[in-house]
Amino acid sequence: MKKNIEQSIVNLFEESRGDQLVRTELIPPSGSYRQYIRLIGEKETVMGVYNADKKENNAFITFSRHFKSKGLPVPTILAVDDSQDIYLQDDFGDTMLFDYIQDEREGDHFPDSLILILKKTIKELIRFQIEGGKGLDYSKAYPRAAFDKQSMMWDLNYFKYYFLKLAKVPFDEQLLEDDYLKFTDYLLQAPDDYFLYRDFQSRNVMLKDGEPKFIDYQGGRKGALPYDLASLLYDAKADFPQTVRDELLAYYLDELSSYKQVDIKAFKTYYYGYVLIRKMQAMGAFGFRGFYEKKVHFLQSIPYALRDLREVLPHLNFSVKLPELLAALNRVCESEFLNSVGLVDDDKLKVSIQSFSYRRGFSANGFVFDCRMIDDPVDDNRFEENHFKPEFLSSFFTEGTGMPAFLKSVCHTVDFAIERSKKQNAKQMEVSFGCVGGQHRSVYAAEYLAKYIEGKYDIEIDLKHLEPGSVKTL
Repeated sequence: MKKNIEQSIVNLFEESRGDQLVRTELIPPSGSYRQYIRLIGEKETVMGVYNADKKENNAFITFSRHFKSKGLPVPTILAVDDSQDIYLQDDFGDTMLFDYIQDEREGDHFPDSLILILKKTIKELIRFQIEGGKGLDYSKAYPRAAFDKQSMMWDLNYFKYYFLKLAKVPFDEQLLEDDYLKFTDYLLQAPDDYFLYRDFQSRNVMLKDGEPKFIDYQGGRKGALPYDLASLLYDAKADFPQTVRDELLAYYLDELSSYKQVDIKAFKTYYYGYVLIRKMQAMGAFGFRGFYEKKVHFLQSIPYALRDLREVLPHLNFSVKLPELLAALNRVCESEFLNSVGLVDDDKLKVSIQSFSYRRGFSANGFVFDCRMIDDPVDDNRFEENHFKPEFLSSFFTEGTGMPAFLKSVCHTVDFAIERSKKQNAKQMEVSFGCVGGQHRSVYAAEYLAKYIEGKYDIEIDLKHLEPGSVKTL
């Protein structure tokens, strides 16, 4: 984030909240072009946001205020700058549902506690779709007021140009276009007087105090019910087993049945059609971000997407014939190139990141950062009851411990080293963080750096915590 933008956010915080800034915390970049910064004041902690797209900001701010009035768990908009490109919102912490899923699952087994959180998330989704859609000013939706034929064609062409073409999958352009038109006409027969969240996936659900909170609905518009559930259950890297998808689909339908105005039969009829168009949109995004922008973590989603596509294709039983579309999708599944994408590239720089304990000693190459000057959570009187909770540790390290400033300098140093390593065609770089016990401070720093690098560079990351009993903090 540029200094002048950061200063403008700080000014908005201090002037609008009547608070004095203590420190800021870097938020690693994600898949969007929005930039986030955590503002830690003497009285409160909030999230500052910069986005040059003012229409998108207006949609998010308008929707947030509407959803808040409906009692939905979304961030409060605390202040908006006159420029309309900077605003402040509630801070929901750092625990994404996506990370929680990866931490709690045991292979394909989802424990009851995880299923419970997912069902809570789905129950709130229905509230967004039905209650949240009532009285919503869709004229503020961006870029379209509805998931209409134009919206669908944009998504399908996104898939065509950024996935099929860049992956060199053969197809007949005119025949595919004909199928696109028939496919969209078919989908538009589904009841669509509901709020469509648009990007309802596990990275856009935060967990705070064990409850789901929701962000990134600025692309929402009026549309059909199946799309959002498909977005959640077929999110590629979330990697839901089919048994879990089936259980959650059944739960969704059971909850939906309490709304008498909803046509459950129509939902079932069009569900897999919306699963397919969502998968195609997501694969278009993987192609754009991965093939075009060269961001490796998007390419790593492609093997999961191919597996999902293979599972979905047998369920497609449309009342219209789409021969060229289905042929192209089968070619995608069979593509030797696509089936090799996402595998480790030995020619790329690999950054190994470790956390360790100075008590045990550690022989390291590369950068070694000493975290012992950072405040130790063990000394906090809340530690005994909360030491196993990632949200406690994450919050602790942002509250005057010196960790944010320390990590800011670490990231600056590592940025320089990565750029130099790439120019020199280096294949390996090591970064290590140490503290006394190797279980908290060094772990937090290592995980933060790994997320920062993953969001910024097209390189492989190997993250290891060498001390037994290390506590995940992010």
